[in-house]
Amino acid sequence: MEPYHMDHDIRLVCVPAKSFPDGVMAAFQQLMNIFPDQQGHRRLFGVSWPDGKGSMIYKAAVEEKYQGEAEKMGMEPYLLKKGEYLSTTVHNFMNDIPSIGKAFRQLVDAPGVHPNTVGVEEYISTTDVRCMVPMFNN
Repeated sequence: MEPYHMDHDIRLVCVPAKSFPDGVMAAFQQLMNIFPDQQGHRRLFGVSWPDGKGSMIYKAAVEEKYQGEAEKMGMEPYLLKKGEYLSTTVHNFMNDIPSIGKAFRQLVDAPGVHPNTVGVEEYISTTDVRCMVPMFNN
């Protein structure tokens, strides 16, 4: 685990998963159908948090090209806040999807992290994902 500094807010265009974890892949497929030419041109994210009822809310997302793009398209916006995050990178995640959940459990258990915080996945390549959680001082 290592610190990661996000130096500016990132506005996202989101597709919510109908369920977690089963609906996550479908949400990303829907997102890629909406933005078919964006692979490699926009930053790709996943954002999740506890729903307070024992499950998770999950949103597949891409970075907005311009402010208000999500609203203009009738899609869900999400503001990823700048600040200090605790992160770890999962390599070859498609070979071991559960490793992403394991990474988040380790991050959430670390000192200075709220247990009901948001989890952020940034897909930094087709094989690697940076898993991040905000620190208390955000």
